[in-house]
Amino acid sequence: MFTIEHDFDATIITLVDEGGRPLQEDVIIEAFEDCITITQVDPRSDTPLRLTLSLAQVADLAAALNLPEGSYRIAPKPR
Repeated sequence: MFTIEHDFDATIITLVDEGGRPLQEDVIIEAFEDCITITQVDPRSDTPLRLTLSLAQVADLAAALNLPEGSYRIAPKPR
């Protein structure tokens, strides 16, 4: 399950783990104009862990999800 909320300066997606045990903590993805942040609470320390990705890194990640093992470079689009 997931939710999508539109805030003033970000779109917030929350991924809820409804699978079998052991369940993971919710993942919160915030999409800003210049970056994406991913936050998940560490259940051992009850501390939120945050990862910030540039939009180029997000584009590379999206492309990588559909490619076989290897090394790749995404060519910039011509203007």
